[in-house]
Amino acid sequence: MAALSDYAEKLLLDFLMTTGTATRPTNWYVALFTSATNDAGGGTEVSAGGYTRQSVSFSAASSPGGTTSNSGEVSFTATGGDYGTVTHMGIFDASSSGNLLWHGALTASKTVADGDTLTFAVGNIDLTMA
Repeated sequence: MAALSDYAEKLLLDFLMTTGTATRPTNWYVALFTSATNDAGGGTEVSAGGYTRQSVSFSAASSPGGTTSNSGEVSFTATGGDYGTVTHMGIFDASSSGNLLWHGALTASKTVADGDTLTFAVGNIDLTMA
């Protein structure tokens, strides 16, 4: 996953290229989607089966290359209903609502039925700036 959202692009440009202030996010959450996301947001976030966004932390970026990945396992378990077929994910700055920072398609779609767990192992959520 390597696409910055419009919001994150503006935040980064304001931080790097102007003297204005840019407020850095302090928390990050993984969101799951059943349809494609885009730079402006979009997509259909999972909303059934006891779904909630999950907190995530990231390792320091590599240099050169500008890549980071999740430093802890991130798991979602469907309870009381199905998630459907998860095709995309996003990184947000809040556990609900908030701003989309990164988005992209999963390597492989995953159908999550009631009782199933979808887990991203350490290092499986890769964010790259190129």
